[in-house]
Amino acid sequence: MIPIFEIAVGVVLVVGSIFSLIASIGLLRLKDVYMRMHAGSKAGTLGSGLMLIALAIHAHQIDVITRALAGVVFFLLTAPVAAHLLAKAAYEAGYRPCSDTHIDEMPKNDD
Repeated sequence: MIPIFEIAVGVVLVVGSIFSLIASIGLLRLKDVYMRMHAGSKAGTLGSGLMLIALAIHAHQIDVITRALAGVVFFLLTAPVAAHLLAKAAYEAGYRPCSDTHIDEMPKNDD
């Protein structure tokens, strides 16, 4: 393998693992379900996507590259939608934002 590709794979893997670490720390340290969901969906998606891109750079087989890039596209399309739907379901189930959230733009209608 060409040394520039090895360096690129290493850098992308390290950056992806840092984003995954940030996501896991965010899941442990943030206060409510909405903040945790934001950390998990944004940083986790970016971290796993970068690690799949590192796999695509490292692989020399077109089928592995195609599957890795399809995985990145799948993550980017599904994770934000799933996080939004889970947050909406949590709000409707009665989980309110913590006190650090100053504006609640989805007040519950008690009609």
